[in-house]
Amino acid sequence: MSLGLEGESIVCFAGEDWWYHHPHSKNHLLKRYATRNKVLFVNSITMGLPSMSNPDFFLKIRRKLKSYMRWLRKVPEGLWVMTPVNVPLYGSRMGRWLNRILLLAQVRLAMLLLKMSRPILWVAIPTAAEMAGCFDEKILLYQVSDKYEANQDSALSAQVIRNFDHQLKEAADVVMYSGRKLFEEATEPNRFFLEQAVDFELFSNLKVQPAPELAGMPHPILGYFGTMDYVMDTDLMAEVSRLRPEWHWVLLGLKSNLVKISAPNVHFLGSKPYQDLPRYIRHFDVCVLPWRQKNAFTSYGSAIKVREYLATGKPVVISPLYEYLNTRGLRIYRSTEEFISHIESVLESDTAELAAQRQAVVRDCTWDARARQLAALIDSVLRGRRYTYPYSTTLLEGN
Repeated sequence: MSLGLEGESIVCFAGEDWWYHHPHSKNHLLKRYATRNKVLFVNSITMGLPSMSNPDFFLKIRRKLKSYMRWLRKVPEGLWVMTPVNVPLYGSRMGRWLNRILLLAQVRLAMLLLKMSRPILWVAIPTAAEMAGCFDEKILLYQVSDKYEANQDSALSAQVIRNFDHQLKEAADVVMYSGRKLFEEATEPNRFFLEQAVDFELFSNLKVQPAPELAGMPHPILGYFGTMDYVMDTDLMAEVSRLRPEWHWVLLGLKSNLVKISAPNVHFLGSKPYQDLPRYIRHFDVCVLPWRQKNAFTSYGSAIKVREYLATGKPVVISPLYEYLNTRGLRIYRSTEEFISHIESVLESDTAELAAQRQAVVRDCTWDARARQLAALIDSVLRGRRYTYPYSTTLLEGN
């Protein structure tokens, strides 16, 4: 299938490591572009070391060291993934100077080995700001996925992050916003709403071999998948697990040491391969997103998993993310009492018709469609033409 972008070299400085996370938007898009282009995915150069007081400090260091050992590898999806060795000290001029030298040497070497030149440079992390203009790139795309200065994983100051962010917005040919709230607050004339999408084919097919770990678990099951760290509302989870001991929580994904909750009906099953998630979801009675509400970082989140939840047809109960406040088919709670009420309601009254309506909300919001839209934008910028992409209302058609 042609996506309209062919014969280009694409270098992406990502905000996460390819190996350890469920795919973000750039992962979904770049693996599609890799079928007809050369793609180098540069794993996160981080936003600086986490604070020494962070309970995950050694966990994060150990995981990054394992990633360094892989350095440059081709992955089954057809693109090359690189973890450049760097020194995550972006708060000092010396640290930035050293990182610039290290990154330039390694990425240029990788490009030489892969016979890449004049790339489309795609930056998705502020600390890569000084890479702009270093590779004789044809165009620079800056993807803004989060409210970066509100990130609690880094000890780097909010002002330094804002400076990097501003530098990239000034240099970029296009600033791509992956969140509705981020986009609406932006003022750049070259901004673009890179709306999230879904692998509908994967998540809509629950007629798969069931996961053996859940074979004997009592119902109802409240299910969640994804990274679990400071965004999780563990107070709500603990209260609900106490008030409704017959409800079982099944949580899939990397669990931070910050997540401290223990109850007989709360089950952490660890990280599972992305393609295997439907084997677990088929057991869920309700898909939930128990994220903290009074958190600047999560308030800007666009949580791809909500679209994935909808694609399954299962009932979905989430905290009030701005991205989905007006999305059809969702139940949004603002208190523990509301959470419990929504769960009880969907357990009593959900139907096959309602499941089909939820799936219909995201049926056409696929990554193939999103890849074609972005390819058209990139092609227009490369040709020096103006490309108008209207603000999407795909999910904004009333509750």
